[in-house]
Formats: sequence, C-alpha cells, structure tokens
Amino acid sequence: MNSNVDFYFNKAQKWQEELDQLRMIVLDCGLTEELKWGCPCYTFQERNVVLIHVFKEYCALLFFKGALLNNTDGLLIQQTENVQAARQIRFINVLEIIEQKPILKACIHEAIEVEKAGLRVELKKTDKFPIPEEFQAKLNQIPALKTAFEALTPGRQRAYIFHFSKPKQSKTREARVEKYMLQILSGKGLNDE
Repeated sequence: MNSNVDFYFNKAQKWQEELDQLRMIVLDCGLTEELKWGCPCYTFQERNVVLIHVFKEYCALLFFKGALLNNTDGLLIQQTENVQAARQIRFINVLEIIEQKPILKACIHEAIEVEKAGLRVELKKTDKFPIPEEFQAKLNQIPALKTAFEALTPGRQRAYIFHFSKPKQSKTREARVEKYMLQILSGKGLNDE
C-alpha cells in the first residue's frame, strides 16, 4: 500500500467497500501502487497495468492493454468505440467483486504477463480516422489551419476529429469546427485552456 494513495480510498463515499476490495485484490497480485491521473494506478516495473476508478453508475478496473487480454469470461468492456487499447471490468456492488475474485486475479496476472512479454497494442494511426467533410473543407480553404492541425500531437488531432464527427447534423458539425478553429490555430488541444 502506498500512503499517498490512501486519500483516494478514504474520500470515496458511494463505492467504499468495492474500492477496498479491488485494492486488496490488485495489491495481492504483487503490483506497485501509485497515484496517477488522480486515481490509484498499479504498475509492474514502472509500466502501467491496471487502474481503479469510479463513475456515477459503477466502479471499475481499467486494464491499460486490455485489448490484448483473452477475455474468455466476457467481462472486459471497451468504454467507447474510439478506445483502442484499454478495457474495463465494471462493478455495481461488492458481492460481484468477491464472487469474481479468481477471475480478476487471473486477468491481472495475464496483464502482468503482457508487460513481461513487452507486448503492445497496435494502434490505429490518426490518419486512418475519417475527417468530417465540414472540417476537411475548412482545412482545404485555410492553409494555416491545416498546418496548425498537422502540428498538433496525434492524440489532440484525434480528439478534434472525434468531437467534430459526433453530431448527426452537418450544421452542428460546422458550428463545432467554427468554435474551435482559433484554438487549433493557437496550437491547443480540444481541452486545453
């Protein structure tokens, strides 16, 4: 146990029992407990393996390279269609965690083996994601916007592409592009201030 992480478990209100159970299970697998992104993160030889986090409707174990795990029990969930590597196992009560303890430990040990083997998830390159036509039109019309967009990190590029692609209506996609053009020209990501 890492005392720097205790506050996360102590501040929990809704998922206290569940978090305590998950923490004991993960620590029992020999991982190092750290605090990353404000959450308990468990590492093997300084490589992220699994994270504990909470949401309104559930708490979860997030496996950083979950896409490489067997998932024979069908518990691993891809959070959204755009998540490429990570997978979650979600819980809504402590009994689920207790009943699935052997499966959870097996998943954690498999994730450790993935790290030991140095396996990597083959990520889809940013240029393989379709750019919405409304954004592509602006990139074609404004060379500075295209240059600024291409200078962004791949993750920031994907964030914009996903954000601009979400709305069903073209006028909403256009409005989003217009809203963020200055931010892109300033070299900032979607959520940068």
